[in-house]
Amino acid sequence: MPTPPPPSASVVIIGGGVMGLSTAYHLARAGVRDVVLLDKDSFGSGSTCKAAGGVRAQFSDPVNIALGARSLETFADFPARFGQEIDFHQVGYLFLLDDPADVSAFERNVRTQNELGIPSRMISVAEAKRLSPLINTDGLIAAVYSPTDGHCTPESVVLGYATAARRFGATLIPHCPVTGIDIHSQHITGVRTNAGTIQTSTVICAAGAWSAEVGAWAGVDLPVTPLRRQILITEPMPGLDPLTPFTIDFGSTFYFHGEGRGLLFGMSDPDETPGFKLDRDDAWMPRLGETVERRAPRLAEVGIASGWAGLYENTPDHNALIGRDGDFLYATGFSGHGFLMGPAVGEVMRDLYLRRRPFVDVSDLSAARFAGAGTRPELNIV
Repeated sequence: MPTPPPPSASVVIIGGGVMGLSTAYHLARAGVRDVVLLDKDSFGSGSTCKAAGGVRAQFSDPVNIALGARSLETFADFPARFGQEIDFHQVGYLFLLDDPADVSAFERNVRTQNELGIPSRMISVAEAKRLSPLINTDGLIAAVYSPTDGHCTPESVVLGYATAARRFGATLIPHCPVTGIDIHSQHITGVRTNAGTIQTSTVICAAGAWSAEVGAWAGVDLPVTPLRRQILITEPMPGLDPLTPFTIDFGSTFYFHGEGRGLLFGMSDPDETPGFKLDRDDAWMPRLGETVERRAPRLAEVGIASGWAGLYENTPDHNALIGRDGDFLYATGFSGHGFLMGPAVGEVMRDLYLRRRPFVDVSDLSAARFAGAGTRPELNIV
């Protein structure tokens, strides 16, 4: 049986991944009393702990760049701030490009990133090979690298935020599914769970791939679609360079980075269909194998030690949904880059709740943008 929820709360957060936990921490630290967070399973068990762990500020949209950069500051200082080691490897992100149109787009992105203080740069194919020795450079015409990006361990980030949120007085309850939101006269009055109802006037949705249903309970359209993505980890690779960057073959979406003595790698499957599918499926393996042979042939010589499937929480323009609709706030739909933005978005949600101006203007990420012509797709996704 789940822990019984308290009878009331100032705010109820639905979703115990990095987004919800970061929000709970920032609210509690700001002095908000009776913060309650609920998750239907264990914390981080949705998309967060099934992520590849990449953290970066290399995006095309200035808002995403700002969110990524702010979060990178937290990841780099996480042990000092939270007393939790997260195994942050600041080895950089390396994008490999084989299409002139992509080169032009990344050149524009780099200019924008540089204007915002991100040290990304266009580099030659030869330099890309030096940085990431496993790659085969056939067909490549350019690359992009930023040394301050990297990867870390999502489970440790979840633990750090959960511990800190509780230290500041937040109540975090796992294994407590939410079943509905009570509304009276267009105002939220409570959150129903399978262990009782919590009286509250405010709900924050951080439910990731499950956010559409939560939004519907509150009468808010959150166009979030779940899409399975699979990740594999190799057996130990002899001679693996520990400074290998998070390497992405942008044209194919194939990526890899060091994971212990082996590599973590994956690739999107264009034949994947939306749905809450968390089982592993080998249908994508032939296409993945062909890409590995072409771009990182040494990887094909190593056995697979483990793997898993997780869910992207996609929106139509691949940008997040962050905003407020009356008593209902939301931070979801990050389309594969939610984990890396969690620290910054927690700050933003705190400020939206307190009706303060966040460090970056997120008004363009409101769900209301889909009712008009206000979308601006994020281009730097895989």
